[in-house]
Amino acid sequence: MDIKTITPSVKYIGCDDTDLDLFEGQYEIPEGISYNSYLIVDEKIAIMDTVDARKTNEWLENLDAALEGRTPDYLVVHHLEPDHAANVKVAMDKYPTMKCYTSVKALPMMKRFFDVDFEDRIVTVKEGDTLSLGQHTLTFVMAPMVHWPEVMMSYESSEKILFAADGFGKFGALSAATEGMAEDKLHATVDGWACEARRYYFNIVGKYGAMVQAVLKKAATLDIKIICSLHGPILDHDLGYYIGLYDTWSSYKPENEGIFIAYCSLHGNTEEAAIKLSNILKDSSDVKVSIADLRRDDLHECVEDAFRYDRIVLAAPTYDGGVMPIMADFIHHLKIKAYQNRKVALIENGSWAPMAAKIMRADMETCKNITIIEPIVTVESTVKEKTVEDLKALAQALIEA
Repeated sequence: MDIKTITPSVKYIGCDDTDLDLFEGQYEIPEGISYNSYLIVDEKIAIMDTVDARKTNEWLENLDAALEGRTPDYLVVHHLEPDHAANVKVAMDKYPTMKCYTSVKALPMMKRFFDVDFEDRIVTVKEGDTLSLGQHTLTFVMAPMVHWPEVMMSYESSEKILFAADGFGKFGALSAATEGMAEDKLHATVDGWACEARRYYFNIVGKYGAMVQAVLKKAATLDIKIICSLHGPILDHDLGYYIGLYDTWSSYKPENEGIFIAYCSLHGNTEEAAIKLSNILKDSSDVKVSIADLRRDDLHECVEDAFRYDRIVLAAPTYDGGVMPIMADFIHHLKIKAYQNRKVALIENGSWAPMAAKIMRADMETCKNITIIEPIVTVESTVKEKTVEDLKALAQALIEA
């Protein structure tokens, strides 16, 4: 059992999953993931979300231990994604007098997930509605499309806690030796937190920056001392740091000045050009340079770095009259996550009809506020002296940009 105390009245009853290799079937999680659930114990008792079906038995053990023989009065469902709501029916069946509080949009989705009509036991809430537990009062804050349409958050006013659904989430199990974790394995530290929180944000929530901005404006009116997310550690200090990062990320501003070079290569020649550019940049300036091989490096970490820095270089060979598929997939991921407000440089390779740069440029120019940095470099099969001179010119343009 993994019950932890957040405050004397608020308990952590969530579970770690260190056996899952892919979160949502696509994101590598070498340090696992936490499914966070909380219990508020007052005159009335509220369960704040459940956990993934993979951890049903462990969660029920935690819940039983934290209840100490009492019966919960309410289940608050902030988000119906199965990693948080898989045990809603289990909990409702276990406690037949318990009421479920959730958003209006969650009601039809709940029927689809569980094929059971709990309507007589569900209370749907809207913006500003409250639930009194005694000394604790929850005020509901609607957060649609952060990152599902039914999402809501809740603010507990006596202890100033924001239950933030998937907001401020982070990859990594609480029990893992991940960066950004305090010694107690429950609370966050500023050092290292952003790495896996950034990858989580841009790949999962990133498309919905405008909606995150709307919620941040609501949060700015609240006196928040603690943030409890549905993934990752508790945030209870330096909140300006975490909220500031979310403001930067959700407004699509570059977090850092720097250049990210993302390349793929058929026979090593485009790779040689990308590495050569990286070395020229490092030798001629103190600009931060990050480089990734799209064939081998984690695609979703590459998406993270593309959003982190203000400049990006895309380097790819022509393939079947188009662009090498792995680069096309990377650009697709950027576009569906609303990539914008960046400066883009292009390197292409081709032996008889180079087309990669034309296609990459057209794709990137569909994104908002993208500036293409000239010159575009064409590698004619192999890197030659002229190629190096062109790369030096591009390096200078990137530095000046």
